[in-house]
Amino acid sequence: MNLFRTILLLVLSVALSESFAASPALEIRRDATVRAVEKAMPSVVNISSKTVVRRRGYFFDWWRDNWSPFFQEMPPQYSAGSGVVIDEEGYIVTNVHVVEDATEIIVTLGDNRSYPADLVVGTRKSDIALLKIRAKPGERFVPINFAADDDLLLGETVIALGNPFGLGGSVSRGILSSKTRRSSAQDGVLDMEDWIQTDAAINPGNSGGPLVNLEGNLIGLNVAIFKEGQGIGFAIPVKRVAESLGEIFTPETLRSLWFGASFQSTTNGITATAVAPGSPAEKGGLRTGDIVLRINSTTPKSVFALNRELIVTGENKEVAFQIRRGNRSQNLSLRMLPEAKHFTAELIRQKIGITVRAITRQDSAKLGLNLTSGLVVSDIEQNSPADHAGFQRGLIIEGIDGRIPDSITTAAKLIAAKKPGETVRLTMILPGPFRRAEVDLRVR
Repeated sequence: MNLFRTILLLVLSVALSESFAASPALEIRRDATVRAVEKAMPSVVNISSKTVVRRRGYFFDWWRDNWSPFFQEMPPQYSAGSGVVIDEEGYIVTNVHVVEDATEIIVTLGDNRSYPADLVVGTRKSDIALLKIRAKPGERFVPINFAADDDLLLGETVIALGNPFGLGGSVSRGILSSKTRRSSAQDGVLDMEDWIQTDAAINPGNSGGPLVNLEGNLIGLNVAIFKEGQGIGFAIPVKRVAESLGEIFTPETLRSLWFGASFQSTTNGITATAVAPGSPAEKGGLRTGDIVLRINSTTPKSVFALNRELIVTGENKEVAFQIRRGNRSQNLSLRMLPEAKHFTAELIRQKIGITVRAITRQDSAKLGLNLTSGLVVSDIEQNSPADHAGFQRGLIIEGIDGRIPDSITTAAKLIAAKKPGETVRLTMILPGPFRRAEVDLRVR
């Protein structure tokens, strides 16, 4: 009996010693990099896009010009890229060049679930695109955490996640080589300042995927490589990603509804950084510096979530805010306004003294110009900035501060953004013979 007990104790001691020995070994392997990957990877998606290309038939010019357009449909093109979930409802951020012109987008999560997705909005200027997964009602996804703006340490370990060469679920590690690099991407120069540079391997297909720190937080969006070098990759910093989303994912851009305020995530919470004079936000009582505690019945975790609630609320419902101003909380209520009801030709007249209308095809044909957008000056107010600058009826405004206005609403928004005393630069088409000129007008 004693012998049996001795053998049993010996076996148990060996088993326990092996167990305790295995545990520290496992912990050594699960270092900071592994933990960061485990945290971030559920938010990473592989993006497969399909693009149908149409080419004009070279021998059908007469048919095209005189009867009907003729196109030859080429075999579809397929491409692979990466993206990252930023909201539990299935919104994904990626690069525009990953999904541009795609007729079909499929996203695959780390657990191999695949979904079709739609392009919500994006701009070439920022190379930021927002996708939305076509999920079942109530289905939720794991969003990545955003690092704080400018929370970057030169030389710190960073990890690039994504879908290089369509392989999927790939991880590469390096260091943060530069916090303020400016360079051109493979397909040209992007209008983006202060790129992140890293020597973590970034290959075709990594574009749109996350660059994370050892806390598993998003610090950048992989975007390009320097083809002439080795170990030189670039990412759009998370600060610019957040700023771009704040510009393109708003009631103004997606619903043409005027809210009139912008926000930023700070250490104190989601803070109003700008409130436009006379906007629904200002009339509702919102002020710069207010911290948003609740919107409607939700507590927004990010600026993106706040804007999402505004977009969902729409035009015909009151938006309820609970904000903190100083040490006190307040309840506010407002209703968004269709932009076309405020940003009008009358607003342009009030600001610079001209009455305008949208250019028509008949105008272009009469003048012998090939213009699809622009504004025609139909009247000039006496003693106004435009009158002092020598404006005449019939002049055509082709650009405002370097941007082409596609409507009177767009033009009025660009001019209304100027404070009294500031100047707005108009690109004009002058008659006899036609030539372009730039005119600076002081806004009233």
